[in-house]
Amino acid sequence: MEAFEVHGGHQLKGSLTPQGAKNEALQILCAVLLTSEKIRIDNIPDIVDINKLISLLTDLGVKVQKIEKGSYFFQSDDIDIDFLNSPEFAKKGGALRGSIMIVGPLLARFGKGYIPKPGGDKIGRRRLDTHFLGFQKLGAKFTYDDASHFYRAEAEKLTGCYMLLDEASVTGTANIVMTAVLAEGITTIYNAACEPYLQQLCKMLNRMGAKITGIGSNLLKIEGVEKLGGTEHRILPDMIEIGSFIGMAAMTKSEITIKNVSYDNLGVIPNVFKKMGIALERNGDDIYIPAQDEYVIESYIDGSILTVADAPWPGFTPDLLSIILVTATQAKGSVLVHQKMFESRLFFVDKLIDMGAQIILCDPHRATVNGLNRSTPLRGISMTSPDIRAGVSLLIAALSAEGKSTILNINQIDRGYQEIEKRLNAIGADIRRIT
Repeated sequence: MEAFEVHGGHQLKGSLTPQGAKNEALQILCAVLLTSEKIRIDNIPDIVDINKLISLLTDLGVKVQKIEKGSYFFQSDDIDIDFLNSPEFAKKGGALRGSIMIVGPLLARFGKGYIPKPGGDKIGRRRLDTHFLGFQKLGAKFTYDDASHFYRAEAEKLTGCYMLLDEASVTGTANIVMTAVLAEGITTIYNAACEPYLQQLCKMLNRMGAKITGIGSNLLKIEGVEKLGGTEHRILPDMIEIGSFIGMAAMTKSEITIKNVSYDNLGVIPNVFKKMGIALERNGDDIYIPAQDEYVIESYIDGSILTVADAPWPGFTPDLLSIILVTATQAKGSVLVHQKMFESRLFFVDKLIDMGAQIILCDPHRATVNGLNRSTPLRGISMTSPDIRAGVSLLIAALSAEGKSTILNINQIDRGYQEIEKRLNAIGADIRRIT
């Protein structure tokens, strides 16, 4: 098992370019199953979860041609639908949560889509009801096999309908949209997710010949078509990585420029970090963070403690709450972090407490952080990464800490961050990958 050995306390300086967005790439890659024509996708991140999905698509019969780093052609003109019944599919499909989004395209084009119970981060319950309720409303039959833990959706014909989603699930909306584009008639989806990555998927599908309106809102209207064609698509920069770099710059008193961030697609993210006291500036499509000796957390007008909570887009993304929490440990002031969606995502705070942070875990969803204002630096320890986002939060803590830290289970970090130690070492970090 590999680990990171981090020697903290170094100020970083330089520029970083964010990778392509992992959460968008998972959706876009599944959409290649909707057509037999060739699709080009650019800015694909070279990370474990994406490479697993590309491998799974290859096993399904998708022709994959690498053009250059981050750019590929995909063509799904000879899909082996029987692969869904193989032991290999049961193993590979269950190793990646994003694989759930192959079900909709397969159901739409071939009349059947199967998936074993998917894996992913252990951050609490992540139900799949929204996906399959949507398939059923479009006319599919859903079955779940308790013995094999397989989800199956099958349909001889899919027909458009009105549906009000029980939650604004991003992957659920994506899966239903990819099914509805080839269904007969009109599908209306209310309470749809509307984050930029879902907008990107809808725009790509429209270029392929789909008829989707309401993009960017929570009310999507989809007029089904008989078939879709090829297209080219470029994935947005990863907003989670951008937020991670902002927090890292503040924690390590570093002067950093984050290049080509697609600022207009970041929503409230920059403003939330500004509320944490971080001085960040927009320069064109870049973000510049100056070195700061201290950053002061804002309070509300009445003087009460700032609360940072996650919410469906355009609210603050839950994937950055771990970064907010670790950034607050060295700020001046206090903040309440409220993680509404996942009840296990704050359970990494015990490592930060061991490093010297002052955090009160109120319950599985809420933690209060009392910032140390750098009066007492964090100290290096040995710790284990529990999930992707917590793993990078611990890496940021280690970069700011005095002494050496060891982070185990870094495969979790590799699942979502491309060559992270090489990129950070290039601007002054001291991170060593060890066995």
